[in-house]
Amino acid sequence: MTTVRLPLFPLNSVLFPGLVLPLNIFEERYRAMMRDLLKIPEDTPRRFAVVAIRDGHEVAPSAPGLPDPTAVPERGPAAGFGEKPLRAFHEMGCVADAATIRERADGGFEVLATGTTRVRLHSVDTDGEYLTAEVEEIADDPGEEAGPLAEGVLRAFRAYQKRLAGAREGSLSADSDLPDEPSVVSYLVAAAAVLDTPTKQRLLQAEDTESRLRAELKLLRAETAVIRHLPSLPATDLTRTPTSLN
Repeated sequence: MTTVRLPLFPLNSVLFPGLVLPLNIFEERYRAMMRDLLKIPEDTPRRFAVVAIRDGHEVAPSAPGLPDPTAVPERGPAAGFGEKPLRAFHEMGCVADAATIRERADGGFEVLATGTTRVRLHSVDTDGEYLTAEVEEIADDPGEEAGPLAEGVLRAFRAYQKRLAGAREGSLSADSDLPDEPSVVSYLVAAAAVLDTPTKQRLLQAEDTESRLRAELKLLRAETAVIRHLPSLPATDLTRTPTSLN
């Protein structure tokens, strides 16, 4: 087992390999993280680990509020994640490579990163200005039936998009906009489908691409059947613009 220590960025969402992650950085702990990443030469990946929050708050409270208006806001790298932050996060996350880091006049940052590979968290360190984690990179094996399953998932995803869009054909992504490589299909569909965070996390943690695609096929068919009977359709903006892996 080979591990590496990376800065840790907890979010209330799941990042998948190949997907773009725009970030608006304003908390001091994450500003410090970005300042350190900027010290890395531009021709070297500026990597940090993104993990979905299981129990805690993405943004730490900055002022007293309900239910206790006299409470002193928690500060520090682990603010909002309790005494043992490792327990506050899902065990598997994704490495992000920050291709663009722009500092604003107010000291915050605008960041554009891309997910690269899955990682499993082994430990979380709270001693610095921001959280760091010891992580193990996890390969995503294809499985024997990934190719045929990917074709079926794409067909089911198009039907799902059509239902979400209210059968407006013009709002669907063209076939050329959708990938055909099984692992890319599995991550794109997992990211684009309107699913809750625990479900997306289970897809990220799937044993291999084949398992992820099987789970997605079942989910897409079930969701499409449910949408067919709904009087209104939520989140239809999702299907009005193509999803990009760039």
